[in-house]
Amino acid sequence: MDTFLSAVLGELASRSINFFINKSSKPKVLDVEDSMQRYLLRAQVIIDEATGHHITNSAMLQQLDMLKDAMYQGGYILDAFRYLCHNEKNTKDQVVSHSFSLSRVNSLKGIYSSKRKQRLSSTSNRKTQALEQLEDALQNLSCMILDVKELVVFMVSYPRLYCQPYSMHLLLGNCMFGHRMEAELVLNFLLHTQSNGAEELEVLPVVGPGKVGKSTLVAHVCNDERVRDHFLEIVFMSDHDFKDEKLTHLWEKCVKKYQKSMLNKDGKLLVVVEMAGDINEDEWKRKYDASKQCMTKGSKIIITSRSDKITKLGTTRAVTLKYMSHEACWYFFKTLTFGSTDPMMHPRMANLAMEISKMQKRSVFSSMSIICLLRDNFDIHFWCKVVTFLRGFRKWYASKFGEPPSDALNQNRPACLWRMLSTSKQIMVYHQYECSSEKEVPKVELRTVMYGNLKPSGRFDALSWRSPIPPYYIYTCEVRDLKTKSAKRKHS
Repeated sequence: MDTFLSAVLGELASRSINFFINKSSKPKVLDVEDSMQRYLLRAQVIIDEATGHHITNSAMLQQLDMLKDAMYQGGYILDAFRYLCHNEKNTKDQVVSHSFSLSRVNSLKGIYSSKRKQRLSSTSNRKTQALEQLEDALQNLSCMILDVKELVVFMVSYPRLYCQPYSMHLLLGNCMFGHRMEAELVLNFLLHTQSNGAEELEVLPVVGPGKVGKSTLVAHVCNDERVRDHFLEIVFMSDHDFKDEKLTHLWEKCVKKYQKSMLNKDGKLLVVVEMAGDINEDEWKRKYDASKQCMTKGSKIIITSRSDKITKLGTTRAVTLKYMSHEACWYFFKTLTFGSTDPMMHPRMANLAMEISKMQKRSVFSSMSIICLLRDNFDIHFWCKVVTFLRGFRKWYASKFGEPPSDALNQNRPACLWRMLSTSKQIMVYHQYECSSEKEVPKVELRTVMYGNLKPSGRFDALSWRSPIPPYYIYTCEVRDLKTKSAKRKHS
């Protein structure tokens, strides 16, 4: 009886001390959270307003990118801190409800006490560290907002592009997220007019790793009305098509089209070349000289490639694309997944979404497929199944191939995927290719095969996700039944 009474009194004393500690530190935490929320809202207003203007000043674009990074970082740390507190509260409630039954067992008293002390110490350390990160992010964001005061004044002088949509998720779903500065640089290059004495054929290299959005960025800029009105024709080519005869044929076609249409007096041509690998500089010089002969003054060329060597081929500074930060990807993932729904109304689902976002390895293309899946199945039980499935699949893939599956897909190498509803069946991805025409896009989407009941027979083509901006990424796949395969081996 004395042992049980001492355990109960010890538990009550521990809970009382924790209550007073939490009560004394709670106003500080709430003040930091509230301040961060207000600064995030202020930064969002500035960025939304800037997005609606055609800003040509590169320094202003760079300053806006810095403000965006600070906003993404602050939002990410704030969400992580909130979900940490939410998880710890749930865990604490479960531990407290179970503590009295454990305290009745004398033999487990010492073990339980030591484990509880370790848990409380670990929780306190994580919370303190998260609060310090939140305070640093708040200070960084507040300084960035003060630095852009002049930018807000000058921004009004730039022409407005369009009216803002009602919700941010509508804008992010139809724009080139994370590459606003790069898009403006490409746009300024295309609309820039050379001086009268300049006879040089301008070339802009666009460089970046696989699936970072090079082709999508160029297609997004070329879809702008100002670019379409500036050039008589925009031609997309691969490095195999970039030959003298091909260019001559295209130019003759443009001249014939120009004779029938007077929309553009200069008849300028824009050629977009997608390089699969490196190119010899001598060969490029020969093609470049041939292009100058058959393309009128004011025509321009854009080259996209994964290799940094093409930067030497440009007549202007290359545009380099990089993968977005984890914080920016989380902002994109959360905004599109929850849409007009407040994530704080569903803290458990928001926590699961943050874990899924980390698994996508900062890839917008792989994120969009899972975003569409979660948005169409807005249910906590389904999201838990997806998280459990992805944990097991990624662990298996890393142990078998020594890399995440996204690396193989980004490098266009064969990859082996799982099906969530049937672990005995795998999806082999053999090849990937791009398609610019929406008419040629297959109706089957890869996510319906991975997470749904759809099981095509034989080899089939599946769409990665239905992007509003071309090109469309398509996979050549095949569903394999592991049970049938193992049975055939035993029979043999």
